[in-house]
Amino acid sequence: MPEPILNLTREVFALWRRFDWLPEWAVIGLVILVTVAVGLIANSIVFRILTFVVRKRDLFWRGVVARARMKVRLAVLIIAFALAITISPLDPETSEFIRRTLLFAFILVTGWMAVGAMDMWAVVYLRRFNMASEDNLIARKHVTQTRILQRVAALLIALITVALALLTIPDVRQWGLSLLASAGVVGIVAGLALQPFLTNLIAGVQIATAQPIRIDDAVIVEGEFGNIEEITSTYVVVRLWDWRRMILPLTYFITTPFQNWTRDSSRLIGSAFFFVDYAAPIDRLREAFEAIVKASPHWDGDVMVLQVTDITERTLQVRTLMSARNGGAAFDLRCEVREKLMAFMRDECPQALPRERFAAEDVSPSAQGHPAQPEARAPD
Repeated sequence: MPEPILNLTREVFALWRRFDWLPEWAVIGLVILVTVAVGLIANSIVFRILTFVVRKRDLFWRGVVARARMKVRLAVLIIAFALAITISPLDPETSEFIRRTLLFAFILVTGWMAVGAMDMWAVVYLRRFNMASEDNLIARKHVTQTRILQRVAALLIALITVALALLTIPDVRQWGLSLLASAGVVGIVAGLALQPFLTNLIAGVQIATAQPIRIDDAVIVEGEFGNIEEITSTYVVVRLWDWRRMILPLTYFITTPFQNWTRDSSRLIGSAFFFVDYAAPIDRLREAFEAIVKASPHWDGDVMVLQVTDITERTLQVRTLMSARNGGAAFDLRCEVREKLMAFMRDECPQALPRERFAAEDVSPSAQGHPAQPEARAPD
């Protein structure tokens, strides 16, 4: 403990000796009670002033003041308690131990306040973007960046806070310095143990900057279709089409190929294939297809094409293309086109349905089942 504080403690201890007619515990309790009460009153006054000052400021400052109320009150209690311990008639060694403990707690509370301020900034920043809109590419981009960087920053603040708090304990600080000095094998083991964590942490920063994926992106991973539901500092949650959740490490999206259906835009082109007979009236099928697509609420009014893309030994292959505003709408539109165009061919254009053909070849009369006439013989 610094020498000035030690001298102040001794002077206060000598001062309280004059009130030896009171029990020591009563003096200590009275000092703590008065000091804490004064601290709480001062905290309440300060917060009233701050609330009045920021009432016309933007949401960030109002939110910071509102969220910091409990944390600042806790910090004030720690400071008041430390002051009470300093001026109370405690032994210098006991007083020093309690003050060091309170300093440890105060550093932790300060880090908690920093994390709260950063969270409030993220909330205010993300209020500008609407994730519920149809074309939410910009919103998904900023939400993804903010969420990932917010978690990384919170982790760094927590590590720095704990490190600073531990530095206040001489024994722990000396132990840490001795470990660093003797590093060698210990450092290698620690590095290997933290490798997956650090790899995912770096991958999270890469995803936040390069953005191969964003919140609510439609992706195909491990052969499954789903949407990015959550991106944490170490893993990604993919909500699959049947409501299952697939959990993948962040490094998966840096090192493994995958499909992102909404990388640049949420609009997609869907396709549906049909096999029809050689005699199918393609123009009628095209008219029916266009009527089905135009009447569908899933079509976005852009792409609408029917083409013969292949000829097999028995049928024609017809491909239909139609665009939609997002992956879900594209899937529903493809299903609708399949159902209604097949119903049209069945009910109104049956000649378009595939048929089997057999070629008749010339054969001899005996092969057709007519017995040969016996030859006429001359009479004897």
